[in-house]
Amino acid sequence: MFGYRVPAPDEAMLISGGRYGLKGAPFRVVIGHGTYVAPMFRKVRYLTLAMQEAEVEETCVSRQGIPLKVRAVIAFKVGNDEESIVNAGQRFLSNQDQMSILTGRIFAGHLRSIIGSMTVEEIITERQKLAEEVLDGSKAEMGAIGLHVDALQIQSIDDMGAGYIAAMAAPHKAAIQRLAKIAQAQADQASAEAQQASVRKQAAFTRETSITQAEYKAEVDKAQAAAAQAGPLAQAEAQQSVIAAQADLAQRQAQLRQQQLVAEVVRPAEAEAEKVRIMALANAERTRIQAEAAASNNRVALDQMLINQLPQIVKEAAAGLAGANVTVLNGADGLGEIAAGLVSQGLTILDSVRNSVAQSPGHNGQQPAPAPAPALNRQPS
Repeated sequence: MFGYRVPAPDEAMLISGGRYGLKGAPFRVVIGHGTYVAPMFRKVRYLTLAMQEAEVEETCVSRQGIPLKVRAVIAFKVGNDEESIVNAGQRFLSNQDQMSILTGRIFAGHLRSIIGSMTVEEIITERQKLAEEVLDGSKAEMGAIGLHVDALQIQSIDDMGAGYIAAMAAPHKAAIQRLAKIAQAQADQASAEAQQASVRKQAAFTRETSITQAEYKAEVDKAQAAAAQAGPLAQAEAQQSVIAAQADLAQRQAQLRQQQLVAEVVRPAEAEAEKVRIMALANAERTRIQAEAAASNNRVALDQMLINQLPQIVKEAAAGLAGANVTVLNGADGLGEIAAGLVSQGLTILDSVRNSVAQSPGHNGQQPAPAPAPALNRQPS
């Protein structure tokens, strides 16, 4: 907009050409906002409010008369209040670089004055005190020209080759060197002790390792010896077990062979002997029957026929017995009982035949009953 002006954030806008201003100031101050300025009737100028820097390098003399070259840096700016802006504007508006030059000169004078009242020792050891006294001494003068000091930093102090500062530092330097040597000696001693301890530990470790290896070798030798002794012993025990197993197997084989001999030789022989005895008993019985038949007149022919068949019946029964697996539980008595049973069965068959003949149609008019089948008392083996 034509005629409307706005200052920068770090600037103060000074408007002249009117009859207004603080305490008769020739211009009006505008900060932080814009305003309308009538063209041709008002004039606008700008004053910087930014931070500025001034360097001071001054030769001063201490209270002992020792010359010192002091370097310092001052950080300052125009004050933010309207009064400070008016004061600074009236002095530096046309040449604002002059603010740094004038500030350096003001601080150089106060620096010479304060250092002249202090000893070198105080200046060296109390730099903060020196800076505060210089600031306090220059505050009134800087405020009168509208400037505000933010900081003062003493950068260096030099005695320009006089050697006073070096001599002053010599005792401290010697003490520090002495302490450094003591510390170095202690460090060397600690290092030597640590090295000796390391050597002792290494020797102890080597000794323990040798002992451990010897003990390990002894244990290994002992184990190997035990193993060497245990080998033949274990082999002998194994052979003994094998022999015992073989003996047990031989005994079992003998028992099995004995059972086979009984089944294959003894039992057939006993059966054959029993057959012979039964045949003898049958022959004797035939002789007796023949005698009885000879004495009988009525049944001679029939008895003779039956008598002739009885040996065949007994033989058949004996043949069946010879082929059977007969178990004799009570020895010779058992065999006798079997033989007697066969003969008895033969006689029973004979009596049955006689009765059948007697009951035939020639005797009582009935058909003969069938003869009962012979029954042998056999038991499985």
